[in-house]
Amino acid sequence: MADQPIKSESDAMSFFSNILTPGSSLHPTFLLILDACFAALLIILLGLLFATRSIHFVALTAIELALWASVKWFVYELKNTTSPTPAAEITESKDQKVKTS
Repeated sequence: MADQPIKSESDAMSFFSNILTPGSSLHPTFLLILDACFAALLIILLGLLFATRSIHFVALTAIELALWASVKWFVYELKNTTSPTPAAEITESKDQKVKTS
């Protein structure tokens, strides 16, 4: 039983270290958590909209949906791009140096 807190702490540390690595924005766990946060925020805003009937929550809900859509679009575009390999970058930089001289 003493190993349980240590294991959960190491899981949390590995999750946060995974988020901070380059390219982690395409990790499925990160995207699932991000979608869950946006969905929870939407539920809260819709609940407050029905409870208060305030136009402010209509605007906040629209902003939240636009932000969620823009994040989904960015991730879609990021998945469709191909990053150049380091060897290709070196070759391109050598070609540019030859052209300029």
